[in-house]
Amino acid sequence: MSTIEMIHAAAERLKPVMRKTPMLSSPFLDEIAGRRVFIKAECLQHTGSFKFRGGYSALSGLHDVKGVIAFSSGNHAQGVALAARMHGVEAVIIMPSDAPVSKVENTKALGAKVVLYDRATEDRDALGAEMARQSNLALVKPFDEPMVIAGQGTVGLEIAAQAAERGIAEAQVLAPCGGGGLTSGICLALGAAAPAMTVRPVEPEGFDDVARSLALGKRVSNSRLTGSICDAIITPISGEITFPIMQTYCSAGLVVSEDECLHAMKHAFERLKIVIEPGGAVALAAALFHGDEIEGDAVICVASGGNVDAEMFGKALGMLF
Repeated sequence: MSTIEMIHAAAERLKPVMRKTPMLSSPFLDEIAGRRVFIKAECLQHTGSFKFRGGYSALSGLHDVKGVIAFSSGNHAQGVALAARMHGVEAVIIMPSDAPVSKVENTKALGAKVVLYDRATEDRDALGAEMARQSNLALVKPFDEPMVIAGQGTVGLEIAAQAAERGIAEAQVLAPCGGGGLTSGICLALGAAAPAMTVRPVEPEGFDDVARSLALGKRVSNSRLTGSICDAIITPISGEITFPIMQTYCSAGLVVSEDECLHAMKHAFERLKIVIEPGGAVALAAALFHGDEIEGDAVICVASGGNVDAEMFGKALGMLF
């Protein structure tokens, strides 16, 4: 199980290599949301996603391994690939065949071997476990791994410090949520560093297993695994480790539409000059378009990733208001 001590230890290991990402704001976004909106820009992290934190945290805790294997739709893939290169070990990444081309190519460019699978018919957990056994590689799971959660929790430590600098003691913190690694890490960090803040997971329509699981008090799965532009946060079910953490610390989940994500991407680019991918934009979409479901005069949104293909980003920029 991940702990606040593990998160602080991960922060020390990451300190020399990670980017401390900014917390941005815009009066134009405040006006749309009807409250102050702050964006934690993890899209500016190495490899364009918070996933570098967890990947490096996990690899820096391994010893005497020749390499690692991971499964990912793209962001964890790139984070692990870069971390493996920095540690001088081999990386094999299992990626869905429908992953954005840019994410596949970037993962290869970082030196990893990419193995594609069909996420609708094949079990990535089983594939990863079998390939790890056959190749004698260490498996680095994308979210249900204590060292990965600890790395993602460093986002929460930074949010607490940056919010304090702005005089923000209470706020709802919205986190894009797939398997729950980022959300649970932020929960643990803020539970210790800023307990007056409330963490809420945000998911796309049709893939809101975490929101439904929190409402029901038990883990439930999504009925489908493909068909969303928010590929970065589409998982079968929340983690066995992450869900109890979210159940303890999280408030109710929020659910947004694809159009709302695209509009949020456009607003972020026009007002903040940052690029966010659809899955990374769900928190900002919730803040801008679901204000009646949010309490308080300030909301903090994690922009978790910016790895979007040009075609999808062009679609977002072409959205009409």
